[in-house]
Amino acid sequence: MPLHTIENILLIGSVLLLLSVFASKLSDKFSVPALAIFLTIGMLAGSEGIGRIYFDNARLANSLGIAALSFILFSGGLGTDFQATRRVFPQGLLLATAGVFITALITGAFAVWILNFSFIEGLLLGAIVSSTDAAAVFSILRSKNIGLKGRLKPLLEFESGSNDPMAVFLTVGFIQLIQNPELPWPQLLWFFTKQMSVGALAGIVMAHVMINIINRLTLEYEGLYPVLTFAFVLFTYSATSMIGGSGFLAVYLVGLILSGKDFIHKRSLARFHEGLGWLMQITMFLTLGLLVFPSRLLPVALNGIAISLVLFLVARPISVFLCIPFARLREKTLISWVGLRGAAPIILATFPLLAGIQGADMIFNIVFFVVVLSVLIQGTTIAQVSRLLGLNTPIERRSRPPIEFEQREGVDADLVEFIVPYGGSAIGKPLYKLNLPQDSLVVLIGRSDKFVVAKGSTALEAGDIVLVLVNKRNLEAVKAVFSELKE
Repeated sequence: MPLHTIENILLIGSVLLLLSVFASKLSDKFSVPALAIFLTIGMLAGSEGIGRIYFDNARLANSLGIAALSFILFSGGLGTDFQATRRVFPQGLLLATAGVFITALITGAFAVWILNFSFIEGLLLGAIVSSTDAAAVFSILRSKNIGLKGRLKPLLEFESGSNDPMAVFLTVGFIQLIQNPELPWPQLLWFFTKQMSVGALAGIVMAHVMINIINRLTLEYEGLYPVLTFAFVLFTYSATSMIGGSGFLAVYLVGLILSGKDFIHKRSLARFHEGLGWLMQITMFLTLGLLVFPSRLLPVALNGIAISLVLFLVARPISVFLCIPFARLREKTLISWVGLRGAAPIILATFPLLAGIQGADMIFNIVFFVVVLSVLIQGTTIAQVSRLLGLNTPIERRSRPPIEFEQREGVDADLVEFIVPYGGSAIGKPLYKLNLPQDSLVVLIGRSDKFVVAKGSTALEAGDIVLVLVNKRNLEAVKAVFSELKE
């Protein structure tokens, strides 16, 4: 189907997005990862599918991918628990840097042997598939009501959010070496140092600039705040890249730092960027489906499957075991298996196509196999593996309260949830006997699947979720009231 007019483009794009959203319900019902569904829809719509949409524009796909990855990383950082991340920072950073390099090296070496690539060409392929995607992992776990124990969740979130810049650096660096074999290695080391240091500094600076502007810039229309943060993400990526830093690292750090700070409209902005992140994930998997020509996949199918299995079963486990040697065996095994590939390899696979690298088409098709098999094999077995290793824990499902409280300038309070623990001293007490600070107000109580309007005479029960409007300076005192246990 030709895309001659803007009306055709908008119609086709909207239909594909609608189909993706509707089909995502199949993910929960049939335990099929949503990313696989998006990819299938893209392939069915492609030039060799029933949609007959011819799309072979690597430059457009690359441009879309760079913008998409920026918003995916920002959303991932904003949705990460900053305090939990601080506790796993050393291990996560090692996995995101040395772990990515080790994965690329082992996978690349196997590609050299099986594909008769040059050493640098093999490393390029290894670099493209070296980063992981936690958003896909946790969407699968949530659909099965499964969480991960201890430090596993923050470690995987931080690693997958911060390892894309390393994969980008390796991909760009190996492309430069292929194009210019005489390029000195010290120049690449300087390029890496500059990318990471400038990217980190820019991310820290832009995060504080963004917080101050959001909190101090009083906009008349609340709908402008998402526009403001949208523009800041684009500005952070582009400005950082222009001065020689890693724009991807910068936007991820901005999101991560913001996740640990208070600023106005934080909840609504987090929801906006979560939705935007999903839009970008869908867009990239639809794009991969459109770019792929199934008739070109058969010649590389066996090699693609072999490289995928080496990546899943050898390269990723070795990198994990080397980078976090003091973790328990069960934890290392699960982290090794939860190395799901997502949008980043799709985007990076367009870099060799744009650079005109010999064998770029083969690399792209192999990356397709890696992503598809990762989603189908790892994605469908994560829940079973976590149960088998005894590292799963039920996700606490909470009913969303019918009221919300947004941070605003001049308001030094927040609406906070507290859970009355079993055996807590607050059980059976009416609210007026809790001795809460005077500037704290119990607004609503969640009990089972219902909500109870709070009165002074309302007695608390074990497991109640109590919504308290509390002044921030009294937060610890209120927390102590609800967490205290009976003697």
